Amino acid sequence: QVTLVESGGGLVQDGGSLRLSCAASGVGSSFRINRMGWYRQSPGKQRALVASATSDGMENYDVSVKGRFFVARDNAKNTVYLQMNSLKPEDTAVYFCNVAVRRLGRSYEYDYWGQGTQVTVSS
Repeated sequence: QVTLVESGGGLVQDGGSLRLSCAASGVGSSFRINRMGWYRQSPGKQRALVASATSDGMENYDVSVKGRFFVARDNAKNTVYLQMNSLKPEDTAVYFCNVAVRRLGRSYEYDYWGQGTQVTVSS
């Protein structure tokens, strides 16, 4: 079973920065991590993609965070990071690590989720 361990959340002021980390473990030898990224969910809203990176280097960002947030992967450590700069109060949410694992030679992916880490940006 794939386990995701998140860290780095906290309370920051408007304009501050945080760096989230997510380490994945338990990926079997017949599988590989295709996509790693972050979603967030705030009260009254659905969980939405923040940023992700695939194994071939493609990155995807929500428009609201482009230019402010940056995703990076350390494949040797099965870890994904989210560098969050110029944080705004509207960025306040629970941030969830997401990992998509693909069986070798197949396109079907299994999604795994972290428990979530709270990011609060005060005004």
